[in-house]
Amino acid sequence: MPNLNKVMLMGNLTRDPEMRYTNNNLAICKLGLAINRRWRNQQGETQEETTFVDCDAFGKTAEMINQYLRKGRPIFIEGRLRLDQWQDKEGHNRSKLGVVIENFQFVDSKPQGDDANPGGGGGYASAPRSAPRSAPPSRPHPDEPPAHEPVEEDHIPF
Repeated sequence: MPNLNKVMLMGNLTRDPEMRYTNNNLAICKLGLAINRRWRNQQGETQEETTFVDCDAFGKTAEMINQYLRKGRPIFIEGRLRLDQWQDKEGHNRSKLGVVIENFQFVDSKPQGDDANPGGGGGYASAPRSAPRSAPPSRPHPDEPPAHEPVEEDHIPF
């Protein structure tokens, strides 16, 4: 039977990312994400709920999140669900569902002092756009004829 474990979430960080390193020098970044949902009930009243999700990122992804994002900033993440299980001090079995971030995208380009978001509102974690953007493509001179003939409505096949 095929399996799929894929999560895509967009929300705001509930706290500054917490960065740690393992003994093998692997970066681990823990962050909290708040995802808001708004809808209208049958009476037409606006309802809202917030879901809080704990997320973990590893390696370069963790380092970039820690470097560029702070509490309140929006983020789009792609990842997978992971169930953590442990016993508390009283010996009770505990569990928590979280997300392991495999990829992320910056959602806004709000500068944060010297930690400005590289590339504005869009690079993936694996390929941030920190290089300057090229100039927009040049437009033809207004006196030049269009590159194609206009299409009449009755020539469209659908």
